[in-house]
Amino acid sequence: MDVRIIDILHPDWLNVLQEIRHDVYHLPQYFYIEAQRNKTIAEACLITEEDNEGKKIFFAPYLLRKCDDIISDELQVSANIPPETFDVISPYGYPSLLVNEAGLSSPKFLRTAIDTFKNILKEKGVCSAFFRLHPILNDTLVKTCHSNINSEIFTSNGQTVSIDLKLSEPELWAHTRKGHQSTINKCKRLGFTSRMVSFEEYYDEFVAIYEETMNRVQANQSYYFDNNYFRGLLELGEKLHLCIVESEEQIICASLFFESCGIIQAHLGGTRNEFLRQSPFNLLLHHVRLWGRERGNEYLHIGGGIGGSTDDSLYTFKSGFSRQRHEFYTLRLITDEEKYLYLTKFKADTLNIDIEQLLSSNFFPAYRSTVASISKFE
Repeated sequence: MDVRIIDILHPDWLNVLQEIRHDVYHLPQYFYIEAQRNKTIAEACLITEEDNEGKKIFFAPYLLRKCDDIISDELQVSANIPPETFDVISPYGYPSLLVNEAGLSSPKFLRTAIDTFKNILKEKGVCSAFFRLHPILNDTLVKTCHSNINSEIFTSNGQTVSIDLKLSEPELWAHTRKGHQSTINKCKRLGFTSRMVSFEEYYDEFVAIYEETMNRVQANQSYYFDNNYFRGLLELGEKLHLCIVESEEQIICASLFFESCGIIQAHLGGTRNEFLRQSPFNLLLHHVRLWGRERGNEYLHIGGGIGGSTDDSLYTFKSGFSRQRHEFYTLRLITDEEKYLYLTKFKADTLNIDIEQLLSSNFFPAYRSTVASISKFE
């Protein structure tokens, strides 16, 4: 078994992706953007093994984050926790772990790879790791681990919605909620038109619409992105697409989409306030699914509700475009239990609550929880 830690500049990062079905979220360009945004280090653990059954691959890309904002001088002395302590997080979106078919068909390899990965992280000073799994690409991985390894490391966080682009156009329409059908037809009668355009050409218009939307919905600060982030997305080249809806040559809504290996991902989008009542985003998604189908893609993944909810208005809206659902899981690993408990105890004392309250909450890692976010995940 060959085990290595590689960075985004290592040629094997892209070489591995050529061997495994992946999403834009796994690309080194995307990890670079997210590492800059989060002030973290982009790395990946690559584990391979070759035998008579073929080449097995376990690929875990992640962001390495320092815990120096948590560890005080007092904690370093009392608990002997070094300042070079880290945790691991996923980029925004659905990056996940990647395991090829040969690896998934071997529970022994998968079990050994996960254990090895945990040990490597511990040796690097990492006390916890949090991964947002890919609802489509990680389905078999979760099922295999549930059946043969350890189901406790996975946490269900609701469902996401995707549109099956293998369906015919009449079938796609039939799977659309009646209310959405009426809205799409209404938008057409109003003369709204939709098309795919260059993000670079319509950069300013998109950013203005997106920020207007985030302000309107009073979004969490994590949903705001700066100019460096949006400019960085341009490095994704032909894998990045922008769809707009226009009314009399005015752009009234827009959304970014990623495209890779037959999967289209809805990324960021919004609608101008003055056109909210007409719901032009319905027409936009309808256009993208027909466009994606014509290009031979299999899925248009439009995600779930806020925080994984299946009860909010966002999920209700998305679910009206398709009957296809996916379970959304997160992978949560405590790689150094002693450090994890020390940090959580310190956070509990800071918040003036019992450590058990933090440990029993759904927030991970518990030592980054606040009273306001105790029921949420990282």
